[in-house]
Amino acid sequence: MAEANILVAHDQFSCSVCLELLKDPVAIPCGHSYCMGCIKNCWDQTDHTGLYSCPQCREAFTPRPVLGRNTMLAEVVEKLKKTGLNPPPAQSYAGPGDVPCDFCTGRKFKAVKSCLTCLASYCETHVKPHYEGAAFKRHKLINAIGNLEQKLCAEHQKVLDIFCRTDQTCVCVLCIDKEHKSHDTVSAEKERSVKQKQLGETQTEIQQRIQERLKETDELKQAVETLKVGIDKRGVLLLLLLLLLTDGLEHIYRSLLSMPDVLLISILTMSPLLCSFTQRSACIEIKESEKIFTELIRSIEKIHTEVIELIGANEKAAVNQAEGRMKKLEQEIAELRRRNAELKQLSETEDHIHFLQNFQSLCAPPEAGDLPSVTVNTDISFGAVRKAVSELKDHIEDFCKGELVKITTTVNEVAVYSLQAPEPRNRAEFLKYSCQLTLDPNTANRNLCLSEENRKVTWRRETQRYPDDHSERFDSKAQVLCREGLSGTRCYWEIEWSGGGASIGVTYKGISRKGEDLSCLLGCNDKSWSVSCSDSSYTARHNNNQTAITAPRSPRIGVYLDFNAGTLSFYGVSDTMTLLHRFQTTFTEPLYPGFWLWGYDSPVTICQLN
Repeated sequence: MAEANILVAHDQFSCSVCLELLKDPVAIPCGHSYCMGCIKNCWDQTDHTGLYSCPQCREAFTPRPVLGRNTMLAEVVEKLKKTGLNPPPAQSYAGPGDVPCDFCTGRKFKAVKSCLTCLASYCETHVKPHYEGAAFKRHKLINAIGNLEQKLCAEHQKVLDIFCRTDQTCVCVLCIDKEHKSHDTVSAEKERSVKQKQLGETQTEIQQRIQERLKETDELKQAVETLKVGIDKRGVLLLLLLLLLTDGLEHIYRSLLSMPDVLLISILTMSPLLCSFTQRSACIEIKESEKIFTELIRSIEKIHTEVIELIGANEKAAVNQAEGRMKKLEQEIAELRRRNAELKQLSETEDHIHFLQNFQSLCAPPEAGDLPSVTVNTDISFGAVRKAVSELKDHIEDFCKGELVKITTTVNEVAVYSLQAPEPRNRAEFLKYSCQLTLDPNTANRNLCLSEENRKVTWRRETQRYPDDHSERFDSKAQVLCREGLSGTRCYWEIEWSGGGASIGVTYKGISRKGEDLSCLLGCNDKSWSVSCSDSSYTARHNNNQTAITAPRSPRIGVYLDFNAGTLSFYGVSDTMTLLHRFQTTFTEPLYPGFWLWGYDSPVTICQLN
């Protein structure tokens, strides 16, 4: 109880400026008491105005009151000091990173609030007048922030509370009467609400990018682990191969056919000498020529050792490539997370000016990643190696030497990892793969009229004058193909259609072109793929199999071909790219874009994309 009384006394006899026990206490006309040094410092700062006010109640005095030491109050304070009970401070002192109170003298307490009207920060004690005094009711208090001078106009020394949309900068009330007089200006609060939505969109985009990069990293880690395991596995397989050789070539061949591991089969069957020996009764040859068989084992042992070293070198390169990619992905993820944290902190600030001043630098959308996607091929196959000799007995050594050269070449040509540009995500990225297409008059049905430098085709009732009938012309179906054959790369083109409808697709050159049979039509055979467009629906076709597609009508269709990946995609093109259908297959020869027109009022045009 005694300690509580002293705590109360300590609070009653503390200076509200320095928050310590009064030193040379003085009472000013309103009745509040201060250290003589503290109140003199406060009033010295306002000498130029001629008005002197109480820091607590804000009562103003003029002229400046004469200060005299309050002897009675000084004696009470001295007795309080002699009790020896000094209570702990009610609040912590400002440390590194904290905003100090602007009104504390000496060692400053940590500010808890900043006033955007006063442009000052206050600790728990000095902020009380803002809660209690009527003169402060309209002041704007926010959580304590530093650099309050940035809230002032550098030219007019007025508070920045207006945003100029024309110049994308914060201005004061005097600026809009001068430099920004005819500009589009709004309150900082209103502009904040608009940009807050944009900030949220940027945060969402960054979070999606983080998830994409995390997924890529996990996939690469799994692929690299599979590769590392594969290296050890192939060493075991080679040892198994040499053991099998001692039991006879016929037994090896039967064992290979029953092996579940595709890689072991590919390693063994790539050598023509095995098949050759089997065909020539390998078991009989082994019995008749033990010397040849022994030399064969030695030769195979040597070539297999060299092949596994070659495979290991390629796999090591693939692992290094993938690990380098993972390091870059991790760096990008760290940077995206840092930006996301900064955006979160900015979105939670109460200070509209601080928000607007930092919005432009922090809210730029993340740049599209330019790293190629990496696919680690864990199912390595060497392919077939040409037969080099027919008589194993006479050419074992020469055959093995020649075969090693061929295998080395084949291994170097087979990619252990593949680098691909990222899949396009918007129209601008699709346009990077745009190609120039022209219609081939030699393929056009005689009722089709080509125009606009062979980029537009229209079905006419009258027969068109084409040169003598060509073997590549569609004689009964209203179809036409392009001159250009597409293979081994990525291509993109766009088509505009109108009227009753049309089919847009690609085909191998060997599509049937004569007669009334439906197999001549795009998508109605195993050589072509198409999407049919009409006012009411879309239909995907291949090998006469149909898939109905539900999507809004689009007069412009984008076609994207990734030949090596075996994908053919059709998009509805507007402000965004709407995927209509994607075919996934393996293309074995060049593809020719083509069109099937359904009626006289259904022209199709190949769009110019550059």
